[in-house]
Amino acid sequence: MRYAVLGTGIVGRTIAAKLSSLGHETVIGTRAPATTLARTEPDGYGNPPFAQWQADHAAVRLVTFAEAAAWAEAVVNTTAGAASLDALTAAGADNLAGKVLIDVANPLDFSAGMPPSLNPVNTDSLGEQIQRAFPHTRVVKALNTMNCEVMVDPSRVTGEHDVFLSGDDTDAKKQVAEVLVSFGWAAASVIDLGDITTARGTEMLLPIWLRLWGALGHADFNFHIAGTRTSA
Repeated sequence: MRYAVLGTGIVGRTIAAKLSSLGHETVIGTRAPATTLARTEPDGYGNPPFAQWQADHAAVRLVTFAEAAAWAEAVVNTTAGAASLDALTAAGADNLAGKVLIDVANPLDFSAGMPPSLNPVNTDSLGEQIQRAFPHTRVVKALNTMNCEVMVDPSRVTGEHDVFLSGDDTDAKKQVAEVLVSFGWAAASVIDLGDITTARGTEMLLPIWLRLWGALGHADFNFHIAGTRTSA
């Protein structure tokens, strides 16, 4: 399958590498490929410049947002939450129409410094904003409640733990669940929360996730929902 991963940060790179390793044709989309490739300094988190990463992942091409979305059969949004709507607009509504869009982004607001707050929050979510802006795209919120290494390798966390889905399109959620299983998630660990409004809940897990990260001193942890489960 052809996947476009939008965003060149560590989350996008990690997901793109996983998809490529599973045999999917994969591209990464960015606003200005030449500018991205010209960077020589690590990013703000100390990750190496994109060109260095791509040298080790030559099968993953770097193209514009629009080229990526037009070429792909499915899209993964890993851009910064504050930039997601602009990035998806650059990708093009026509290029995204009818396709499954896995939204991994979180609406972190750093305007008041650290730790970040959320915007939107409570009565709206980034997932909902994306679905409203692109009504013909099949948006599924997933994987936004954990570190990117855990996203693609759940075995990094011992014991049972869970991943959540939110979206209006049942078939799209089934498709995303299959992708998650291919990443190593147990089918029973994939919890469908319901329609896209439930993304409010998973996005609002980020403040506690960030504080757990600080308290534990590492990111190899995740949430597990204990108790009896019934099918929806």
